[in-house]
Amino acid sequence: MTTVRLPLFPLNSVLFPGLVIPLNIFEERYRAMMSELLKTDESEPRRFAVVAIRDGREVAPTAPGLPDQTALPERGPAAGFGADPIQAFHRVGCIADAATIREREDGSFEVLATGTTRVRLVSVDSSGPYLTAELEELPEDAGEGAGALAEGVLRAFRAYQKRLAGARERSLTGADLPDEPSVVSYLVAAAAVLDIPAKQRLLQAPDTATRLAEELKLLRAETAVIRHLPSLPAVDLTRSPTSPN
Repeated sequence: MTTVRLPLFPLNSVLFPGLVIPLNIFEERYRAMMSELLKTDESEPRRFAVVAIRDGREVAPTAPGLPDQTALPERGPAAGFGADPIQAFHRVGCIADAATIREREDGSFEVLATGTTRVRLVSVDSSGPYLTAELEELPEDAGEGAGALAEGVLRAFRAYQKRLAGARERSLTGADLPDEPSVVSYLVAAAAVLDIPAKQRLLQAPDTATRLAEELKLLRAETAVIRHLPSLPAVDLTRSPTSPN
């Protein structure tokens, strides 16, 4: 069992291995995290762990909330996550490598990071300026029949994208898509328009074949729904904004 201790970045989204994610960092605790990561030599990976928040949204306030306009926001590394922060997070997340960390004049940061390895939360430490976590790295096992399932998922994904984007949009060709089963499974999980619980189930699947089989069912179901909703402006759903912290 391989464990590692890393800074912890909770998000209202699920990060998959291979997925590139832009982050807009403005909260004090996450600014402190990025300042510390900048101390790592550029030749070394600047790693932190991303986990999805259980209720599907960022619960830490950044301004007085409604309806009490006089209420002050919580402060500190665990603000908004309760007395036992680990309970607020899904237990399986992903290590991110920050390829770019750019500090703005106002002290906020622009970050571009890439998911690398799945991890399971073992414990969360809130004693420092930002959350850190002990993490167990999860292997990616192929499972039975992953190759054949990947081919089926790619066919279903092309049909799904065609329905989602509309006839006027460019369709994905074979050259646009990988053929390695685990890469296919993560690409589809990241690209499909699914809610956080569904994406989280895909992230924590025990092996690639299980993830692909679940994606095949989801893609067929979603394609059928879109087929019967011709007025759905689905193309807008494929455009993801920069993730704020």
